[in-house]
Amino acid sequence: MKRIMIFLMALLSAVNIFPQNSIAYQSGIVGEKNLQAAANLSPYSTGAIGFDLRYEGVKGTTRLFDTLITSSLLLKNQTDYIMFKGDIDVVNNSLIFIKAGTGELMEISSDNVVEMRVNIDNKDLIYRTAGELTFEKEIGENKFYQVLKEDPNMFICIPEKKFVEADYNRIYGPDRRYDEFKLNNKYYIQDSDNVLRRVQLSEKSLAKMFPDKKELIKKVFKEDYYIDDEARVISILENF
Repeated sequence: MKRIMIFLMALLSAVNIFPQNSIAYQSGIVGEKNLQAAANLSPYSTGAIGFDLRYEGVKGTTRLFDTLITSSLLLKNQTDYIMFKGDIDVVNNSLIFIKAGTGELMEISSDNVVEMRVNIDNKDLIYRTAGELTFEKEIGENKFYQVLKEDPNMFICIPEKKFVEADYNRIYGPDRRYDEFKLNNKYYIQDSDNVLRRVQLSEKSLAKMFPDKKELIKKVFKEDYYIDDEARVISILENF
């Protein structure tokens, strides 16, 4: 009887330690499911805060070649080219190179650059800055452009990189678990007034800009031996 009284007193003491308004614990199965749901929340939501292990970082860079490549550089107010290893940052409109002796990456504004020449796969590529060109719609910055064809009817490409954010939290989202810098080329052709007009590399777009050359444009687009659309447009312009 004495042992029973001791047991009852201990039990009453335990009840007093944990009053009725104490936090209720979820059962094992329910708690596990709710914990998993919280773990799958975006860190930007108002739910559980923590690291989202689904995120896979950033793909690509703001640079055109994503590597330093041997190039010839002509700076403003100079007449001789400089041999160096560099790359074009198309987002920040600058030239990147390694400082001799230190290995430190340095940056040159596009405002100080006249021309950069590189050779890739035995093909010479020429890049200049667009500050002195006239565009149908202002491009807003002194961007780098690639010369695809010189005058007359100069044909150029302005390489840009668009930042695409990760998207994997929406129910019907693309489940893209990384941010990415995607290359987006914009093409322009210079008209008889020396104004650069944006075009698509399509028969319809070129025919709209050069309505008197529709038959030539149509003929060339039927031919299938061009290595790419840029080469096709160059061929059309060279036959004007």
